[in-house]
Amino acid sequence: MHQGYAEKTMSKSRGQQIRANFLKDRWLYAMLIPGLLFFTIFKYGPMFGLTLAFKEYRPFLGFFGSKWVGFEHFRRFFSDSTFVTLFSNTLTLSVLNILFNFPTPILFAILLNEVRNRYFKKFVQTVTYLPHFLSWVVVAGLSYVMFTTAGGIVNESIKALGFQPVNFLSSANMFRPMIVGQSMWKETGWGTIIYLAALSGVDMEQYEAARIDGANRLQQLWHITLPSIKPVIITMFILRLGSIIDSSFDQIYNMLNELNRSVGDVFDTYVFDTGITNGQLSYATTVGLFKSAVGFLLVISADRIAKKAGEEGIF
Repeated sequence: MHQGYAEKTMSKSRGQQIRANFLKDRWLYAMLIPGLLFFTIFKYGPMFGLTLAFKEYRPFLGFFGSKWVGFEHFRRFFSDSTFVTLFSNTLTLSVLNILFNFPTPILFAILLNEVRNRYFKKFVQTVTYLPHFLSWVVVAGLSYVMFTTAGGIVNESIKALGFQPVNFLSSANMFRPMIVGQSMWKETGWGTIIYLAALSGVDMEQYEAARIDGANRLQQLWHITLPSIKPVIITMFILRLGSIIDSSFDQIYNMLNELNRSVGDVFDTYVFDTGITNGQLSYATTVGLFKSAVGFLLVISADRIAKKAGEEGIF
């Protein structure tokens, strides 16, 4: 009896403490409301529509009136000859972006961190951040102006050197380097923000001790800088794996044409063409659900591997 009374008293005390903490930090909790509303309306709410992947949607029957077809769309998708091409193109572009665009912000942040002139550092940061705020339509327009064979700056320079112009915009061989190069130019500066923040937290006394012990800049980088920001790098890499088959639709669609479609058609462009252009909404939902499932499994797997290796994961 006394034990039950003690438990009730402790439970009441905990409740009062939680209520007191909530009232104390109520404005901080209020700041969560816009973010929660955003994710509820635009992320979790639309997930109800994923049931279309298991239906044969007909607009005149409505969402609830369309009949269930089970896994029919999945069987059609996996047996379609375009599946291998789409998967190959998407995976290739994603792997190339990870190989070239994931380490670039890290290296650039380390280089910026070594700059001692504060004004020059801020200037470089500002200049490299600016491309992030340009839309992919603008980036595609700039690419056309620079690389077109009809008076483009790059091709005019190539011709001035005595070489034949290169059809960058319509060549299947040049499509992937163009996509990777655009992403690197647009997002490298913006991607350095989180790594610069991590570098600012490194204890400077470690560098001083290393210099006293005779370590040069490269040794300090390898033994102090990289280990200090390794948790951030691993976390960002795990998150990046979640979008390994999630290509940038806006970027690719604006650069796509019939001459480079064989290497440029990815899941995102296929979903647009199938769902919006051809009106096959259920089939397009199936492709989108497949992408999401693969990304989720990759994130979970990478998180488990990181934890087994002794690193911090994201869950």
